[in-house]
Amino acid sequence: MADTITIRIAAPKDLAALDALYRRSYPALLKAHYPPSVYVTAVPLLARAQPRLMRSGQFFVAEDAGGALLGAGGWSFSAPQGGELKRTRGHVRHFAVDPSHVRRGIASALMMAVKGQADARGIARLDCLSTRMAVPFYEAQGFRVRGEIDVPLRPGISFPAVSMRSQITS
Repeated sequence: MADTITIRIAAPKDLAALDALYRRSYPALLKAHYPPSVYVTAVPLLARAQPRLMRSGQFFVAEDAGGALLGAGGWSFSAPQGGELKRTRGHVRHFAVDPSHVRRGIASALMMAVKGQADARGIARLDCLSTRMAVPFYEAQGFRVRGEIDVPLRPGISFPAVSMRSQITS
């Protein structure tokens, strides 16, 4: 990763830039991995910032020396679709990298920040709902595939994802 990339906790001022990042990233990187029906209905619902995650203090952005956002991602105690909270389990949330900056270590640096903060807060295990195209990245980060699932987004609209898990403490 270039020395000019900074990882920091997201701030409210990042909302518009995060929306733009997701609109650049998800449609471009996911198109080849999903059928047109999913691409047209589900991807637009995923390709926008989540203010609640941004305000959590557990969501990070990667920016260049000029302040342009090149990547984002974080974690939460709660799963994306809700469910029981377990204080030793965290959930990787809403990772994205600008398509013109993939494979430069940005997502790995973001994951390092996520794992470091989660570990410091007592999280022993991270779960992840990965896109099909991101499975190799998460595997390289120590995650293991648990199986494919359909994530409901709205009535009649779901997104095929891959459930993954990683132990971050022994």
